[in-house]
Amino acid sequence: MHENKYGIFAATVQCHCREPCRRSGLRRKWHWKRAGRTIRNVATQRAREQGPMAKITYIEHGGKEHVVEVANGLTVMEGARDNGIPGIEADCGGACACSTCHVYVAPDWVEKLPAKDGMEEDMLDFAFSPDPLRSRLTCQLKVTDALDGLVVQMPEKQI
Repeated sequence: MHENKYGIFAATVQCHCREPCRRSGLRRKWHWKRAGRTIRNVATQRAREQGPMAKITYIEHGGKEHVVEVANGLTVMEGARDNGIPGIEADCGGACACSTCHVYVAPDWVEKLPAKDGMEEDMLDFAFSPDPLRSRLTCQLKVTDALDGLVVQMPEKQI
């Protein structure tokens, strides 16, 4: 495994495609594959083994609920990304440089969360249909024991 000049981890892995490889279109046993998500999942697994977890409920725009355990110290965005929750794109990777991890926090949780900082307020201006009270960027919400039971709902789309 190595990191290329773009910061993407890659490895030569065995292709499990029964037909021509979806990525290369060729029938071959080995090909290069982006492995960054695997590395993130390893980090999440280590965090799970080391400490307590908080249950967070992610509700898709259509109403489908996903209840997942997220390790303390990660962000709500990382919990969604590592568990494959659709609706949180996280284009900037958690640097608070976009609004693609925007969610609406359940009304009973608004007062329990830390206050928004200036950068988060500025980025929420670019979010799809932000709510002045309930909108948050999940990359700015660190998971702690106090967030156990948090409920967030995804907007119709991320921009």
